[in-house]
Amino acid sequence: MSKIKLLNIVGARPQIIKSSAISRAIRLNFSDSITELTLHTGQHYDREMSEVFFDELEIHRPDFNLGVGSAHHGRQTAAMITGIEEVLLQEKPDAVLLYGDTNSTLAGAIAAAKLHFPVIHIEAGLRSFNKTMPEEINRIMSDHSSTLLFAPTNAAFKNLINEGFRPENSPPYTIDNPKIYLTGDIMYDNSLFFAGLAERKKSPILESMSIEKNKFVLVTIHRDINTDDKNRLNAILSALKSLAEENRIPFVMPFHPRTINSLKSGLNNLFEEMKLSPWIRITPPVSYLTMILLEKNCNMIITDSGGVQKESHFFRKPCIVLRRETEWIELVANGTVKLVDANPAMIRSEFDGFMQSGNNLEYPGFYGDGKTAEFILNEILLLFERR
Repeated sequence: MSKIKLLNIVGARPQIIKSSAISRAIRLNFSDSITELTLHTGQHYDREMSEVFFDELEIHRPDFNLGVGSAHHGRQTAAMITGIEEVLLQEKPDAVLLYGDTNSTLAGAIAAAKLHFPVIHIEAGLRSFNKTMPEEINRIMSDHSSTLLFAPTNAAFKNLINEGFRPENSPPYTIDNPKIYLTGDIMYDNSLFFAGLAERKKSPILESMSIEKNKFVLVTIHRDINTDDKNRLNAILSALKSLAEENRIPFVMPFHPRTINSLKSGLNNLFEEMKLSPWIRITPPVSYLTMILLEKNCNMIITDSGGVQKESHFFRKPCIVLRRETEWIELVANGTVKLVDANPAMIRSEFDGFMQSGNNLEYPGFYGDGKTAEFILNEILLLFERR
């Protein structure tokens, strides 16, 4: 069989990091059978996306960048579809790989499916069951445009079955006869690799903040449901400030620019109090490797990020989630993730509970064996061998 050509479509830094697991596996184990190209839509502009970013993480640089930038959902998605279509017609890949649930994922699914290029969706089947979230619409539409669907968890696999996907389907697989898999999570592959890389890089982040291993709490807040609602943001941060000071434990807060802008524009008094507190460490966003190092060495994580929730499990850290729901329901069922929304009483209660029992929690292997990317690529090769 001749080499197949895969087109990765990504739109934000987290997706480039996800795709790096596939790129690394191709480079190490599949270079004789697979050629890859990466298209970055430019959905999110990120100053961290410099040459240093790709060099530091040993990541394949995008071959195409559409430079779409921020816009309302319809305008942004339409611009991405137009650009992706041009690249598809030019490069004629054998299949398109999509990751997660951004507008770039949706645009890639629509453009590829309408031109009859097979769509392969990594992180398929995740559901929050909240269709007011744009990400939920993107997940559903992308899954139902796909030929191969790789579900990272048992819950995600069951969601696909509940939506009509049949695990008993036989080849040849097509958009009308898709194949679903329970795979494990490529981000577990990545976390193992990047944790080792972060240790070798020896970042001075802990020393520069005067914090010790396993003696600080890591906080991230970036979702607009929290940053754009001053009442929610005030409730969350006031509760966290009190907990840091009462427990005399540093809270490290690498804040998204959106969070900082909201604090400055409507909660400046609280912002100034936090900056003056000896137990609060507010920093600009950190690099991915630094974030991994902070996650690995903290005592507890408080976040509204989906990816950070998973990473908390990879590094065996209890996690409080500042949302009403999560896609990672197995973590909630396991008791290592607690949903608190923006409720100060719940934040305090779950924080106290984790402080008392954090070292006695169990972290089962929900996310595979760290070789998910290899499994995915083997199955993609089988798709073309069967044709």
